[in-house]
Amino acid sequence: MIYVSGPGHGGPAVVGNVYLEGTYSEIYPDISQDEAGLRKLFVQFSFPGGIPSHASPECPGSIHEGGELGYSLSHSFGAVFDNPDLVVACVVGDGEAETGPLATAWHSNKFLDPATDGAVLPICISTGTRSPPGSPRPHHPRGVEQLLRGYGWTPYFVEGHEPGPMHEAMAATLDTAVEQIKRIQQDARVHGNVARPRWPMIVLSSPKGWTGPKMVDGLQVEGTSRSHQVPLSDPAAHPEHLQLLEDWLRSYRPEELFDEKGRLKPELAELAPEGDRRMGANPTPTEALCSATCGCRISATTRSTCPHRACAASATRMCSASPERCCELNGEQRNFRVFGPDETLSNGWRLSST
Repeated sequence: MIYVSGPGHGGPAVVGNVYLEGTYSEIYPDISQDEAGLRKLFVQFSFPGGIPSHASPECPGSIHEGGELGYSLSHSFGAVFDNPDLVVACVVGDGEAETGPLATAWHSNKFLDPATDGAVLPICISTGTRSPPGSPRPHHPRGVEQLLRGYGWTPYFVEGHEPGPMHEAMAATLDTAVEQIKRIQQDARVHGNVARPRWPMIVLSSPKGWTGPKMVDGLQVEGTSRSHQVPLSDPAAHPEHLQLLEDWLRSYRPEELFDEKGRLKPELAELAPEGDRRMGANPTPTEALCSATCGCRISATTRSTCPHRACAASATRMCSASPERCCELNGEQRNFRVFGPDETLSNGWRLSST
């Protein structure tokens, strides 16, 4: 199972977890598992010469760059095609749910074969601050459910604002969704059911800026658009905001998580999986997409020219020769796929092998 963070500022979800599990420090030894390493990690985050606020390519465990919104689901489906053992947990932000590519990608479940492909588990974040047509909003649950069911999904809703009960509800819902995915795949692989299934997905409704400052300068922040990106101003201009920031960060009780040297406490570090079961060491995002390790045979691109100006030729038909050859070379392994949602043939891509 791998994790895709679709929201534009979802980088901390990936960077923070792969640091806590130890993978980040293995790849970048200067970001050590102590106070000095934490300081370097914080300083380089979203800073020139450092790392972006989204899940950038240099972040271990990531196959998706979250800064350009709208493609998280497409990348997730691309990862599971012809990869029957993989499940991708894909978090979709309600902001990127406004985009055309994301709206189209909901329909990718229609191309998923439970017998030969893996599965995508979308987790759509709904904060109630966005209102695009058809976008999930907490106060229109019935309409959202009908919309998603029309797309072919079985939506499960997790709603609330108290972190404790929400964690329990989310964990239980994840168990339900994964069990449903296993049943669908077993039904196809063992019992030969070829009917298109209705895959599970989750809509997570919580306040925008959840657990952050509730009020700043007398204005409501949590649950409003004011919590977007940077909810606190420059402390040089607003020194009282520095205290708000400290109170906010201390609300996570870091003294219960780290020892006096800034290391994650051993009893908490032991909760993470080991080896390649860790998020940042999973072989799927780090190796399986490389043709050198997955065994995909790539055909060399040939340059073809015609000496006779009078002959008829098509650039797209000439271009299709190379991927067609790749399909032939990898027909037995089934690890090379060409996907065109519309007008593949009429645009000259005559791939007889596909």
